[in-house]
Amino acid sequence: MVNDSDAYLERLLQAPRPGIGEVMAFYDHRVGVIGTDPRLMVLPLDDHMVHRGDGVFETMKFVERKLYQLEPHMDRLMFSARSIFLEPPCPWEDLKTMIVDVARAANADQGMVRILLGRGPGGFGIDPRECPKAGLYIVAYALHPRPESAYEKGVTASRCSMPAKRGLMAKIKSVNYLPNVLMKREAVQSGCDYSLCFDDDGFLAEGAVENVCLVDAQGRLVVPELNNALTGTTLMRALDAVKGEMPVVFRQVTEDDVYLAREVILLGTTIDALSVVRFNKKPIHDVRPGPVSKKMRRFLIQDLRESGIAL
Repeated sequence: MVNDSDAYLERLLQAPRPGIGEVMAFYDHRVGVIGTDPRLMVLPLDDHMVHRGDGVFETMKFVERKLYQLEPHMDRLMFSARSIFLEPPCPWEDLKTMIVDVARAANADQGMVRILLGRGPGGFGIDPRECPKAGLYIVAYALHPRPESAYEKGVTASRCSMPAKRGLMAKIKSVNYLPNVLMKREAVQSGCDYSLCFDDDGFLAEGAVENVCLVDAQGRLVVPELNNALTGTTLMRALDAVKGEMPVVFRQVTEDDVYLAREVILLGTTIDALSVVRFNKKPIHDVRPGPVSKKMRRFLIQDLRESGIAL
């Protein structure tokens, strides 16, 4: 059945939309204004970000109406975009303002803000020259923090069969997150909370959307070398919580190192710092969250309160 524009739009507005209640505000640079009716949040099918994965993204959070770590996320977005020869359809400084505006339009105490920067609409081929201007989309949506019990009791993780991304592809935060999706699926199937991947040489890389570090038997904070992992904004900020109080070492980490650790800590935007107390169903140390993880979390929470951008 072929409809005219009005009839099609009516059906579009009535179409099923799972998760519609999660969206609080959004922005599409082609339209140029912020919307709050999630039924109107649509992405052009011919944007190369959709059918070629030709795009990058960042996600940050706001808590207590404070937007956290805007500058580090923008720095990484700029690195990712320029690594694939992509510039936004507006000045970078204007993009920062738009992010704050969308977060503020959400009118909520807490939430997430995602920025999607794609090659743009223009065709269904692979040639970037089809797209005259980049696509820019910003959305504020609900934040679902882990329950406090996860921090009190710790969480579980398992080794994933998915290999780590390699080199530059691990450093670029591209919209192609299929390996990460499969990591999460594998964690769920294994009955664990999180999944950790290792590189081709057997060294620990990262979680599906988390960095990982550990406290070794000598009391050093050990961070897996970030050769095949995304450099996390939360990881880099959390290191400031312990610098000067304990040695921080970047080195290759084996699976045996994980089992021998005093603490295994996951770090990410939504979780801050979270202790892994069992890996592959084997206990980590005394099977309780450790002091370094707790210190990092306290630091990150306080840092957001002191340095976050007021909405």
